[in-house]
Amino acid sequence: MKTQNSVPTTKVARASQFVKAGVKVGGNYIKHYSKKLIDPSLSKEELHKDNAADIYDALSELKGSALKMAQMLSMDRGLLPVAYTDKFTMAQYSAPPLSGPLVVKTFKTYFGKSPSELFDKFDINSVNAASIGQVHQAWKNGKKLAVKVQYPGVADAVSSDLKIAKPLAVRLLNLNERDIDRYMGEVETKLLEETDYELELKRSIEISEACAHIPGLVFPAYYPELSSKRILTMDWLDGLHLKDFLKTNPSQDVRDRIGQALWDFYDYQIHTLRQVHADPHPGNFLMRNDGTMGVIDFGCVKVIPEFYYNNYFRLINPDTLEDPVLTEEVFTNLEFLTPADSLKDRQFFTDLFKEMTLMLAEPFAVDTFDFGDDAYFSKVYAFAEGLGKVDEIKNSKVARGSQDGLYVNRTYYGLYAMLNELKARVTTTKPDWLRSKKVVA
Repeated sequence: MKTQNSVPTTKVARASQFVKAGVKVGGNYIKHYSKKLIDPSLSKEELHKDNAADIYDALSELKGSALKMAQMLSMDRGLLPVAYTDKFTMAQYSAPPLSGPLVVKTFKTYFGKSPSELFDKFDINSVNAASIGQVHQAWKNGKKLAVKVQYPGVADAVSSDLKIAKPLAVRLLNLNERDIDRYMGEVETKLLEETDYELELKRSIEISEACAHIPGLVFPAYYPELSSKRILTMDWLDGLHLKDFLKTNPSQDVRDRIGQALWDFYDYQIHTLRQVHADPHPGNFLMRNDGTMGVIDFGCVKVIPEFYYNNYFRLINPDTLEDPVLTEEVFTNLEFLTPADSLKDRQFFTDLFKEMTLMLAEPFAVDTFDFGDDAYFSKVYAFAEGLGKVDEIKNSKVARGSQDGLYVNRTYYGLYAMLNELKARVTTTKPDWLRSKKVVA
């Protein structure tokens, strides 16, 4: 894979990358419609592939929040055509890496020393490159280490990148500008946190220690003396990312054990710690054939406010949706319903969100759930795809849903998607108050 010798850091340089991508996309549309004049039956598949490749190339050169957005979009099946999802998945752990001189420069900036002066041995070629930083192998005092080095300038460019990227997202992905504005503050806050490796170091240690008792999970030790605001050092963990792990043809028992560890990890964080590793994409987990799994990268952590937690999870208890008054209260608290809604809108969106809640809460409604049930996921994806065609949603003058739901929903979406790929059967543990109080005859 080619390395990158520089990262655009000024607003002008970064904006020009977005402009360049926009020009290429425009050219792709012209090419597509020219071909369609000759062949009216031509699908948009080639157009999507060309656009996805051009956009990914531009974003991968920018690194940081631009590439992180591609990574987030790759997890949302149904939101984008498959060509985009497939290409943007590369942002999870295989973006073009920085060249050696840029890595050395980063070390000298934050430690006043080169990596070879800090470690007994340091591999200048990265083994993994994602959206915010890349990982190198190093050794010190007989220990093999993973050293994450942040790309230059990404922290300073978060706010401006989001402003520049918004029009491209609205036009190309057909996203609603009103909805994007509503959640932009939450996204910006989380991206800024992800660029602060001192904060990540603190959270990594705290959550790893709190979850160390969960069977099947393995966490690295972290080294504050070898870490800084833009460099993070931890133990090297062996294991495979999900796609490579599945190629080893693991047994159903191993899939189930890893799936259970994943479920228990998120169950404990959400319901006990009230903060959660909100970046559940395959690049952050290292799976092993003995049924254990390493957990890395606590850069994106969502602290769940008590008011939101109490209302959001009250919907998991099926008794709530059988109580119309309570359902309306909870939907209003979660901003699914608004004071401006007409009676007709109120009924429509109540019915819509009840249907959505019942579907997404199906794993909680039973003691054991088979996430390998593709019929369930086909139903969920079809529902999500259908939402984009509903006139009441397209014409709604308000964005619906609390901004706190953005990363909580993303967390569950990522968790469900990984469990589906694992084809894992999981005991869906949950607090007792989420269970129905009705006696089953």
